[in-house]
Amino acid sequence: MYYPGYLYGFFTTAFVVVGLYMLFQGQGEAFNVGRFLEEVSPYAWANIGIALCIGCSTVGAAWGIFLTGSSILGGGVRAPRIRTKNLISIIFCEVVAIYGVIIAIIFSAKLSPVPESQLYTQNNYYTGYALFWGGITVGFCNLICGISVGINGSGAALADAADPSLFVRILVIEIFSSVLGLFGLIIGLLVGGKALDMGAA
Repeated sequence: MYYPGYLYGFFTTAFVVVGLYMLFQGQGEAFNVGRFLEEVSPYAWANIGIALCIGCSTVGAAWGIFLTGSSILGGGVRAPRIRTKNLISIIFCEVVAIYGVIIAIIFSAKLSPVPESQLYTQNNYYTGYALFWGGITVGFCNLICGISVGINGSGAALADAADPSLFVRILVIEIFSSVLGLFGLIIGLLVGGKALDMGAA
């Protein structure tokens, strides 16, 4: 129950201890967030964003398929007729991963080779940060969407096993849940659309 509090306390204490150690050892200037942001390659920021985009989207889809699939199999023991009809919930979950793949492909097309001397420019920094935050936004939006669709798909399968007339009503709610991933896709396109290709003038 109290584990998150202990975890936050541990990281805060470690952060303060390291910061004070650096300060008292005469290395306080090394603790510089702005310097860190400037020295990390824009390629690193962009690739981390792309990895989080496709990774979180896939985890969300897998989690949703796990929730829905287990309920379909469990409900199918009592009512075998639900096994085929409820596969549409699995498709909704899989679409979430496809959203992440689409955005990752679009973002990776902006990563063209740049000489080291021309890498640290304003446009490249903007592209790197835009792809980073766009990827995080799409990835976490699809992660939550996949879980939401999985929970609703699980409810649809169990409700269908109990009363066939409930399937369409819960399926409408599931469609609304799957739209959340589409919102993330649109935000990713808007954020990444203004970013120029790496090395572009």
